[in-house]
Amino acid sequence: MQEDRVNARYLPGFGIPGSVSFESFDHEPRDVEMTVVAVPSSGVRQVMGSVRGIHPLVVVASKGLETTTGKTMCEVVGEMLPNAQIGILSGPNLAVEIARGIPTVAVAAFSSTEVCTRVRDAFNSPTFRVSASLDVAGVELAGSLKNVLAIGAGMSDGLGFGDNTKGAFLSRGLMEMARLGLKMDAKLETFLGPAGVGDLFATAASRLSRNYRLGRALGEGKSLDQAMKELGQVAEGVPTSAAATLLAARHEVDMPVFAAVYAVLNGKLEPLQAVAKLMERSSSMGDFI
Repeated sequence: MQEDRVNARYLPGFGIPGSVSFESFDHEPRDVEMTVVAVPSSGVRQVMGSVRGIHPLVVVASKGLETTTGKTMCEVVGEMLPNAQIGILSGPNLAVEIARGIPTVAVAAFSSTEVCTRVRDAFNSPTFRVSASLDVAGVELAGSLKNVLAIGAGMSDGLGFGDNTKGAFLSRGLMEMARLGLKMDAKLETFLGPAGVGDLFATAASRLSRNYRLGRALGEGKSLDQAMKELGQVAEGVPTSAAATLLAARHEVDMPVFAAVYAVLNGKLEPLQAVAKLMERSSSMGDFI
């Protein structure tokens, strides 16, 4: 990338500005104003453990939960950099569309209004507009959990179901996301904004979405290994589904939609069986909420 000024694997055709330089982890940066973590969630702990230097302000752009602990990426980074101010940048942000300059919005969430403003101003551009939020937990949970639902939406399309099915699936899944979020001190309105509904719609409907494409392949009858090999990239919803199941049990939140997706990814159910189990669930007052 240093030589060719292009990320040929992930963003071919888009030049990298000359002001961007590349360094190894052996290099210790000085006078760091802001550090952005944008690696797959499964690698965040390892990568941050290798980062040198002082990083006073860290913007986490990785969307996922740690599989074995259920911890958010901000929590993981906080363990590696305990003296840093850490928050999240998230939203309906498909990388190719951002690179094309297509109008896009995002949400920067930090516990400090002053830091939110700094991050917002740093990332704002004519085609990428950032709003500020103090709901770090809500923005991070929404950005992570929607990937699981995007896999399910892809499965629905791969099975040949219609928009009725996908609309019901996504709306019920959104309710489950919000219920878990409320148990974890998140704000309900966060799940109804760009970081929640906005990101969910973009990820669950776009062919550019890795999670959607993986789910569609599963619905068409391919194995998880086949689907992941064809994808050739990380689908964050796969490990996040396990973490979501862990958090649901820990906080005693009933999340049948998430459980169904996890059961398929875990090899316990076929996609059609998972749909049947959801449709056969006993009706309750919860169905009216």
